[in-house]
Amino acid sequence: MYLRPDEVARVLEKAGFIMDAVTQKTYGYRRGDNYVYVNREARMGRTALIIHPTLKDRSLSFAEPATDIKTCDHYEQFPLYLAGERHQHYGIPHGFSSRMALERFLQGLFGEPQ
Repeated sequence: MYLRPDEVARVLEKAGFIMDAVTQKTYGYRRGDNYVYVNREARMGRTALIIHPTLKDRSLSFAEPATDIKTCDHYEQFPLYLAGERHQHYGIPHGFSSRMALERFLQGLFGEPQ
């Protein structure tokens, strides 16, 4: 069982991320220069956290992505995926089975909050 989107959002806020965008499909969170999305449609939580594509290689040290990419027109802070039928923004989706696993991932990838 994975953390639900609302649980992921709480962990992000505890880690110093500030929500600055809310849509039907996403919550957008910023901490310094870092930006992540919470996929509100991930009811089972498998793809609840979406990170910027440039962080994919570095993130592999801390967790395996749920899938290669997740596209959504709401991920406006992320680049466009031009290989698909529709050009949408994309990120790398992750799911976590515990708050502690998510906290370790955030700490490893983004370090301590300033």
